[in-house]
Amino acid sequence: MTRAARRSSLVSGAATTAPVRLSHVDAAAATRIPTHIVNLDEMLGGGIVPGSITLLAGTPGIGKSTLALRILDALAQDLPVLYCCAEESAAQTKMRAERLGASDAIYLVTATDVAHVIAAAQSVRPALLVVDSIQSVALADVDGAPGSVTQVRECALALTRFAKESGCAVALVGHVTKDGAIAGPKTLEHLVDTVLYFEGERLGVHRVLRATKHRFGATDDVCVFSMEEGGLREVRDPSHVFIEQRPSAAPGSVVVATMQGARPLLVEIQSLVSSAGYGTPRRLVSGLDYNRVCMIVAVLERRLGLRLGESDVYASAVGGIRVVEPACDVAVALAVTSAFRNRPIGDDVVCFGEVGLAGEIRSVGSAQRRLSEAAKLGFKRAIVPASATGATQMQCVPVSTLAQAVAAALE
Repeated sequence: MTRAARRSSLVSGAATTAPVRLSHVDAAAATRIPTHIVNLDEMLGGGIVPGSITLLAGTPGIGKSTLALRILDALAQDLPVLYCCAEESAAQTKMRAERLGASDAIYLVTATDVAHVIAAAQSVRPALLVVDSIQSVALADVDGAPGSVTQVRECALALTRFAKESGCAVALVGHVTKDGAIAGPKTLEHLVDTVLYFEGERLGVHRVLRATKHRFGATDDVCVFSMEEGGLREVRDPSHVFIEQRPSAAPGSVVVATMQGARPLLVEIQSLVSSAGYGTPRRLVSGLDYNRVCMIVAVLERRLGLRLGESDVYASAVGGIRVVEPACDVAVALAVTSAFRNRPIGDDVVCFGEVGLAGEIRSVGSAQRRLSEAAKLGFKRAIVPASATGATQMQCVPVSTLAQAVAAALE
């Protein structure tokens, strides 16, 4: 069938569909399927929605296939699930599944033709179909090699059509480069219901699963895993993990209470300031917004008189997590100032707040949730915007300017 004929059939099918009142729609058909991975279910709003299509994207080697098997293994205890491994043979997939301790109840298909994959799914009638990966499958009647923009789009449309008609949830594994240059996942983002990005350093221990699009719940929420010899293990208390190895009384280290979607998370921000070895000072950033860090360095130079123009400045969010919300501005500023003056910030201090170009501290949302998370982990003092008031177990130090925040942190 040509592309035009396929679109014509879709249009004719839509024209014969009778409209129904919203009150007559059976809500039971959309009952979520729990994965029994607690943080993942919370991030998805209770579990996987039947008939939904999800894109699981990340750089090659980050652990997407391992995560897919982890989810299938959790569901296979009670429901039929199907894994399409288009990049490996059945024997190779079985070896990986045995290494990870995955269930033998998972159905497996190694086809690379989407029509064959859909036929296998219609036979098994799984609750979840995982296609690994969308760049490795193709449709015989569509021009282009597997992985091309046309093939990726048409394959995704065919699988989306199958998901909506059958009620089977579909997860597409997609590869991206660090700059997101590959066409596949970027082309697919507007077609799918949910986009999950798997992030982290390949040689690091922790992986972060982030929801950047979710039609059935909140976005920018995260689920943290640790990569171990036996596969991925869910991290139930990520705040504790990210700060448990924080050095005591070390200059350039401070803890920020950040929000990842609806989840409060404590992350250590570190900075190092050293003399510039060349004419132009360097600004190297990891896990933070580069332009925002440069802006904060400029504010520190202009408003607080720190002579950073002759120094290299390094700033990092520890643990492989990416923190980009403005609420971490104060933490970056305090870490850089602490490193520049070689004076440590108290181990019991946590902070958050946005920094303006005039050196003012602006308020941020969810202040009480941030403070509650910090109090649970034993922090005693919090440097917060002046507007962040309310009952809390901690000693809050309200500040209106960056100079006041530095004075409170380094007193």
